[in-house]
Amino acid sequence: MSGLPAGSFAVTLGCTAAALLVMMAVTFGVALKAGKHSVVDTAWGIGIALVATVALVSSIGHGQPVRRYLLLAGAVLWGLRLAGYIGWRNHGKPEDPRYRDMLSKAKGNKNAYAFRVVYLLQALILWVACLPIQAGMLERGPAGPLTVIGAVLWLGGFVFESVGDWQLARFKADPAHQGMIMDRGLWHYTRHPNYFGDFCMWWGLFAISIGSWAELIFVFAPLLMTFILTRGSGARMTDRRMTAARPKYADYVARTSGFFPLPPKRTPPQT
Repeated sequence: MSGLPAGSFAVTLGCTAAALLVMMAVTFGVALKAGKHSVVDTAWGIGIALVATVALVSSIGHGQPVRRYLLLAGAVLWGLRLAGYIGWRNHGKPEDPRYRDMLSKAKGNKNAYAFRVVYLLQALILWVACLPIQAGMLERGPAGPLTVIGAVLWLGGFVFESVGDWQLARFKADPAHQGMIMDRGLWHYTRHPNYFGDFCMWWGLFAISIGSWAELIFVFAPLLMTFILTRGSGARMTDRRMTAARPKYADYVARTSGFFPLPPKRTPPQT
């Protein structure tokens, strides 16, 4: 038998929503104590792992074991690695310019505004993005070819993002690279290995979750994340910020793929 038990799915949705709200409330308290709202970026990865864990526990007795534990492993490994990396990267640094600029335009209490438009909004987006994970936990259909395809896609994205982050961290750690543009390794083929890796993992988890026609309705979740990664606060915003801050970044943009890994374009020799 395949499909989703409606009542149990509703319970899971409620439990994950409550867990995310509690997590964001705690993160907000940490941010006030730290004096910067960029700590919410670390909470994003924790939230991915949290949703999968709560969904697994709240749906005990339902679903197909292989699918359930693949979704759990994928979400937890990805979420905790991402949270650890972002937390390490932001440790000791001042407020992220994105949040500073946003709050400078706020009317009234800036912290209340931040809680509404940063924390609650991110909780909602994360809950929606993770709907395939939550549905997949209860899907009773057997694991099949899509499960394997999804696992391979997820693994490729995880490796791509992890290697890209490691290469960038090593590049920045070398004082000789101060002021230079990272265009080596995976960054030679795409300007955003991290966002491309995210893209692969969202779609991989969606593929793993599919065991019947019921899960296809949640295709809007990876589509939403694809839009955010390519057109929202991901690649496009990063390119805009880097172009404004680094004059040489425009040359990098001209020769390097913006998202999907591709061979770099040949630049004509200077005369």
